[in-house]
Amino acid sequence: MSRLTSPAGRPGASVAQPSSGSQPHGAPPHLARSLSNRHIQLIAIGGAIGTGLFMGSGKTISLAGPSVIFVYMIIGFMLFFVMRAMGELLLSNLEYKSFSDFAGDLLGPWASFFTSWTYWLCWIVTAIAELIAIALYASFWWPDLPLWIPALGAVLVLLAFNLTSVKAFGETEFWFALIKIIAIVTLIVVGLVMVFTNFQSPSGTPASFSNLWNDGGLFPTGPMGFIAGFQLSVFAFLGVELVGTTAAEAQHPEKNLPKAINSIPLRIMLFYVLALIMIMTVTPWREVTADVSPFVAMFALAGLGAAAAVINFVVLTSATSSANSGLYSTSRMLFGLSIEGTAPGRFQRLSQHKVPANALLFSCMFLLVSAVLLYASSSIIEVFTVVTTMASVLFIFVWGIIVVSYIVYRKRRPELHAASKFRMPGGLYMSYVLLAFFAFLIWALTQKADTLEALLVTPLWFIGLGIVWLVLRRRPEHMARQSLHQAAVRIDAAAAAEWLATHR
Repeated sequence: MSRLTSPAGRPGASVAQPSSGSQPHGAPPHLARSLSNRHIQLIAIGGAIGTGLFMGSGKTISLAGPSVIFVYMIIGFMLFFVMRAMGELLLSNLEYKSFSDFAGDLLGPWASFFTSWTYWLCWIVTAIAELIAIALYASFWWPDLPLWIPALGAVLVLLAFNLTSVKAFGETEFWFALIKIIAIVTLIVVGLVMVFTNFQSPSGTPASFSNLWNDGGLFPTGPMGFIAGFQLSVFAFLGVELVGTTAAEAQHPEKNLPKAINSIPLRIMLFYVLALIMIMTVTPWREVTADVSPFVAMFALAGLGAAAAVINFVVLTSATSSANSGLYSTSRMLFGLSIEGTAPGRFQRLSQHKVPANALLFSCMFLLVSAVLLYASSSIIEVFTVVTTMASVLFIFVWGIIVVSYIVYRKRRPELHAASKFRMPGGLYMSYVLLAFFAFLIWALTQKADTLEALLVTPLWFIGLGIVWLVLRRRPEHMARQSLHQAAVRIDAAAAAEWLATHR
């Protein structure tokens, strides 16, 4: 039984090879597999914990009250299944180096094009949001410093981190993520100490678990307040799929990817749910300020000024970490797009450290938009809300493509699913639940004027991509790729029918 296994039906796809050994003359450039298990595990954590939690949770709490705990649990529960679908797909064919590969292979070349370019924009917009947060955190120490200066400085630092080597990126992200973990665990422990020592805030409110329900119950802002909590909470989870883009540079992906993906529920309970519970236990939810990090505010409330400064440094490194992950992702997506002919060829050139330097420089140019926004705007939280809404819509599209790819995979390649050692729980039924949930998230974003504004702007991106694709698809190499995909669909259909006939 034959099968076309080249991702997206294209020869010469972006394939990572071991960093040792010679590369054949004339072969496409290869990324190096330099990320170990500890790098993959911490990148997964670092991508999932960012400014959405440290900064955005203040506004989310003010909108939803204690019900935000359930908001985070629901979103985390759903995204775990998205990651399981992605994991099964990536491991079904180790030629897949990211989710754009299996999207192109299963849905067609258009899906690879739309997914890759949209994911590039996802992380550009997300990194801009992180840089806006970096500027806010820097004002803690330098309140008179123009906000665009720390944003510009952060862009230059991130570029330096990423131009060195893949391993240097992995080490940087490892330590950034470790700082986040220590900070959140410390916050939980300090919060528990405050509760058990009957700490009282300056307003006279004692720290108590009863603060979660004694002011209007667990849903004090009603159903619409609960729904409003989903708007910024989604942004807190952006990057959870980052482990999928590291597949091309991961050692032993068949072992390390399942470990990273299966640790997601525990991470969500520890780093999101418990942290938010302790914040609202020490600080009643009505006293949480929307435009101040509740992590910093909690320590300042306790009169621990030095600790508040340390936590501010932690959330600053958190935002830097997420922006660092974003720059890594965008450069790798541009590298893959260049190899398949849907981005300029210069983006596939690797430096002596096996890093796509031209792609990194191109992405950094767009990150400078953050400095412009900070220079032109009078409200950081308004800019942050608009930018994070755009990022959320784009990521929902990417997550949706992963789920649709899984549905098609189950239909076209039932034998691979049957042989899989890392099957998605719930299978097809859960896939349709996920698509319904994504539709709910889009609807939730229409319920507030600030998020609706950003939501209405985002479709312009897909219209522009569609126009570009209509031009590109007429080129001979893209027409040949489409023919290969159609041939692969026919072969898969015959193979699936044969397998089903013998396994009923």
